[in-house]
Amino acid sequence: MSDRSRVVGLPVRRIELGLSFKDDARIARDLRPHVPGIAAEAVRRIQERVPEFRRPHDHRYAEALGLAVEYAIGHFLDLLADPGTESGEVLEYWRRIGVGEALEGRTLDAWQASTRIGAGVAVERLTERAESLGHRTTAAIVAGIANAVFGYLNQLADAVAAGHADAAARAAGAHQDRRRRLLDLLLAEPAPDLKDLREPSREAGWPLPQTVAAVALREHGADSRRPPVPPDVLLGLHLSEPCLIVPDPDGPGRHRFLRQQLRGWTAAIGPTVEITELATSMRWAASALELAVQGLIHPAGQIDPARRTDPACHNDTAGLIVAESHMPIILMMRERELVERMIKRRLAPLLTVRPAQRYRLAETLVTCLECGFNATEVAGRLHVHAQTVRYRIRQLDDLFGDDIHAVTGRLELHMALRAWLTLNAEPLPSDQLSCG
Repeated sequence: MSDRSRVVGLPVRRIELGLSFKDDARIARDLRPHVPGIAAEAVRRIQERVPEFRRPHDHRYAEALGLAVEYAIGHFLDLLADPGTESGEVLEYWRRIGVGEALEGRTLDAWQASTRIGAGVAVERLTERAESLGHRTTAAIVAGIANAVFGYLNQLADAVAAGHADAAARAAGAHQDRRRRLLDLLLAEPAPDLKDLREPSREAGWPLPQTVAAVALREHGADSRRPPVPPDVLLGLHLSEPCLIVPDPDGPGRHRFLRQQLRGWTAAIGPTVEITELATSMRWAASALELAVQGLIHPAGQIDPARRTDPACHNDTAGLIVAESHMPIILMMRERELVERMIKRRLAPLLTVRPAQRYRLAETLVTCLECGFNATEVAGRLHVHAQTVRYRIRQLDDLFGDDIHAVTGRLELHMALRAWLTLNAEPLPSDQLSCG
């Protein structure tokens, strides 16, 4: 119960008992010598009924508990004797009790139970002692004392709750600060050694995982809500480029969970890496996010335009960009000028075609390259008739000649087509925004 936190004191104020009866001051003074005995009995009763307060090997704790109960009963009698008695010091004392309970990691449930028990003992013994001292106590006086005791304890409880809440908030803030410092350290370049991460991770309560991945985030708008991530995910909303650090990213349901929790955000997850390579995962995630913001790549639920009819696609990670699924485009877009030069050179014949046909022919050609010009397979991928595919191939032959069938330069042609389709994606019909 010791004060282990610097807290802001409560304003000095009085506790109002709302109790007055004949000879109340004299009765209070007569009862004052009996306070230690009543407090000791209250403590015994509390320890019998509330296990949290039972510490047989810690005599100092029992003494502190006894002094606290004695202090509360004694101040109650002081107020009964003189309603003008100041209560600021008492309230600050009980506020520090609340701080101590929070720092011990306890809720106030046990404390509230103990006050009810202590109040019962105090009312019972105070009225008994008053009777034994020759003071006449009517039923109305006993009821008044009982109400006053419980009202008094409620005001002490408010002070305890305020201290508890303040200390809990401070502890939560300190914990969050440690996690933020750890996140900054994990993303630092050059990468820290594993041994330099152990102590910060212990202080942050974040066991170092075997594998991690970075998730780059971008708000959809000012009303985006804070992602409700689980405790094992580090949240970096304090950064100029917000992110998450996800342990065990390939674990069951991880991507699905992120998709569900990151609604209202554009999110891209980088490759799974070892803990000391997190900055690398972050770079890839940031690159993927930037292309997603530009509309050049999409979550699995909004399929790569060149594969939007591919039965192999699925929407398990709709809403989450998986960087490794878009590596060719990410790499090519890093040299945008060179890519555009390659497109102009390799796809020059295609660019002479009317815009209405251009996209369909490019889509057909890239699918033909991937399917070995098997018209039936291409037709299945594009969901068109095989005869339509053959007609388009004849058009492509007229445009490109034998170049589209040559093995030499096929990789460059495929890259140029992929890049052009990405840069010129057609809006998908609503019934094609997911597939599976």
